[in-house]
Amino acid sequence: MGQDVRSPRGPRCIALVGPFQSGKTSLLEAILARTGAIRTAGSVDAGTSVGDASAEARHHKMSVGLTAATTSFMGDGYTFVDCPGSVEFAHDMRAALPGVDAAVVVCEADEKKLPQLQLILRELEELKIPRFLFLNKIDRANKRIRETLSILQPASRVPLVLRQIPIWNGDLIEGFVDLALERAFVYREHKASEVIALEGGNLDREKEARFSMLEKLADHDDALMEQLLDDIQPPRDAVFDDLARELRDGLICPVLLGSAARGNGVLRLMKALRHESPGVAETAKRLGVKASKEALGYVFKTVHLQHGGKLSLTRLLTGHLDDAALLQSSSGESGKVSGILSVSGAHDTKRAAAEAGDTVALGKLDSIKTGDTLSGGKTAPAALVKVEPTPPVLSMSIASSDRKDDVKLGQALLRLNEEDPSLTMVQNARTHDTVLWGQGEMHLRVAMERLRERFGVTVKSHPPAIGYQETIRKTITQRGRHKKQSGGHGQFGDVVLEIRPLPRGEGFTFQEKVVGGAVPRNYIGAVEEGVVDALTRGPLGFPVIDLQVTLTDGSYHSVDSSDLAFRTAARVGVSEGLPQCQPVLLEPIHTVEIVCPTEATAKINAILSARRGQILGFDTREGWPGWDCVRAMMPEAEIGELIVELRSATAGAGGFTRQFDHMAEVTGRAADQIIAAHRAAA
Repeated sequence: MGQDVRSPRGPRCIALVGPFQSGKTSLLEAILARTGAIRTAGSVDAGTSVGDASAEARHHKMSVGLTAATTSFMGDGYTFVDCPGSVEFAHDMRAALPGVDAAVVVCEADEKKLPQLQLILRELEELKIPRFLFLNKIDRANKRIRETLSILQPASRVPLVLRQIPIWNGDLIEGFVDLALERAFVYREHKASEVIALEGGNLDREKEARFSMLEKLADHDDALMEQLLDDIQPPRDAVFDDLARELRDGLICPVLLGSAARGNGVLRLMKALRHESPGVAETAKRLGVKASKEALGYVFKTVHLQHGGKLSLTRLLTGHLDDAALLQSSSGESGKVSGILSVSGAHDTKRAAAEAGDTVALGKLDSIKTGDTLSGGKTAPAALVKVEPTPPVLSMSIASSDRKDDVKLGQALLRLNEEDPSLTMVQNARTHDTVLWGQGEMHLRVAMERLRERFGVTVKSHPPAIGYQETIRKTITQRGRHKKQSGGHGQFGDVVLEIRPLPRGEGFTFQEKVVGGAVPRNYIGAVEEGVVDALTRGPLGFPVIDLQVTLTDGSYHSVDSSDLAFRTAARVGVSEGLPQCQPVLLEPIHTVEIVCPTEATAKINAILSARRGQILGFDTREGWPGWDCVRAMMPEAEIGELIVELRSATAGAGGFTRQFDHMAEVTGRAADQIIAAHRAAA
């Protein structure tokens, strides 16, 4: 407790996180304005904010990517990393968090956003990142602070500890009491708050709330507990020391109040960050980095500028880094730094070097990826962390509108994936389509806009093809014959094939039972190739599976027979035989596992039933109070836009994973509609 936690800790990196539309970008504007980094705070709605500077963010009036901005406060440097609140863009937050010193969780007294808040707090808890909770939009509050705290507490596994209580004037909040400082302040719009006398009802409420705060701190401090039991007021410095220590140890989450749009509460927040949040040395220790003079950094974001090349946003954890330094990466690549930039939204400034604690953009490290650990040493460093994207949940097939842009599209998609690894590109081997997978409807929409606006590729899209297949129910024997005479050597191949169904999931097998050399052995391989050719498109229009084709007989010509002739004969035999085998359509069925807040489970069950889902059961989500896990079997054709309905039913918090399970028959009108639609699209 004797450590001076209020001493400067070097440049710090602070994440601004929180549910969608909680006011993170507005808070960044207020911080930059209050610390003098910008003259006046911009507005998200007016499109004048430092954050959300991209064309896509301006258009949608929401954060669709991470923004970093640097400022200074009372002689200390700070980089604030404004992370998107939408779950669709959460990978930016997840990739950035390991390198930050602390997080400010921006939220409001809205019960509907509690599941989103829980997702974010859980991420911070698991990474052991110290966190403050900034209760924003306090000027619109219509509940008492203790009621609000009881609503928010279930989202956090550690106690939410009030650092401030509001001063009410009728139904309006006009200021706050700082429980650690024991001072009262009245808000002044876009200015520092004014100190007022702490008296009357405010004094009584302060004493009660301060004692409650001290009780929670005393849970982890025996000396403080004894002082409270003996009715001794602890020294103010000791209280600050406890607040800082328990914050850094992840034992509490202090709660501060304010209004980002009005600039209220920003100065108190900055002072709390300065006095209580850890510095880069503690962050390096948390990541397992030993103290060193050698430069070691973590890349948390990659950006491709339209005209400025590639930038790698990096938190330098140890050492000193000069421009033009050669760096080794944990992925085994190396690169020479071409420019070190201080980050400030869309307006970066060049600098000669970076020191431990700095958050900078490094230019043109072409082989370096998001998540890499960089070292100025001679050998590749071990990776500090590995942040895997969450499995994608929505897809679309895309193609360039102009065929001459195909190569350009491929390059643009690679760059998009570098910037945002939660976007995935898959080549459909059967349809030859490029399928873009993402985290939701808005995620894919923004990706398309970036392709057009930033990379100059106009793209057309359509729903991806469903993996329908077909099989047979009946065994037949079919002759396939190919004979052609056109002067000189002709073509002759003759085969007798037995085509029979196999149990579901057995795939395709080929056998031969030819006797007496009816088909020479050197042509049997060609027969199998012909059979495989015919199975790529069956009589219903889809690949054929779960059957066995056996070559039983045939004939040949000593001059006119060839590999090509027997391959063609086999293809003809299978193509003519399959329609007689009672072909049946198959659709892929997936196992789907949905996680959702308990109050939404009934809605989820209804959604699954409406989409031909077979509910297998549900249970409480392990380690997640107030959440359920629902399991179901569901046709792939019904999963397409499941995430849109799921997010709507869960206020944006629900998610699912899927895994192929088996193929199932589709008959009757449903099969007829699928086959007709497929033929119309062909």
